[in-house]
Amino acid sequence: MEVRIIGDPVLRKKAQAINNFDDKLEKFVEEMFSTMYLYEGVGLAAPQVGVSLRLFVMDSREENNKGKKVVINPEILEYLGEEVSEEEGCLSIPEIFEDVYRPEGVKVRYQDINGNVIEEELHGYQARIFQHEYDHLEGILFVDKISTLRKALIKKDLAKLSEKGKQRAKEIKKLGDEIKI
Repeated sequence: MEVRIIGDPVLRKKAQAINNFDDKLEKFVEEMFSTMYLYEGVGLAAPQVGVSLRLFVMDSREENNKGKKVVINPEILEYLGEEVSEEEGCLSIPEIFEDVYRPEGVKVRYQDINGNVIEEELHGYQARIFQHEYDHLEGILFVDKISTLRKALIKKDLAKLSEKGKQRAKEIKKLGDEIKI
């Protein structure tokens, strides 16, 4: 799968809910995990591979795969704790890393690959990944959450990436390489 970069319109669309929990979805999720690991990411949302659906995969690399999740149709029910600043990056915004403030924890509800509803509290790194990937489903990128000053300092780099992302999106559309699930 090709990771879309900033400038691609799919990254700015609000993703649609998933209703079919079938073999096609399972295969798509497997490919998403493979792509995420290939690029050494800890999370990957469906819009990042050109599919505007409410789905992301994540792996905070904890023991016994405790941090590995398939998250479908997520909701953030409550933000918990203080806002903390940590550096974030994104596969869709390569080579740019900035500090982002996010709540330390979240209470969430989502469906797993079989459609089962899961409700849980996440804290620390897992909560940060969840919030970052959830933002992708809302058409929000982490650079939208940084200070005006920081944004001004990386404006040229973002503009270059954005132009590249727009061009690649046009090429993909022309080639008919869009993923369908």
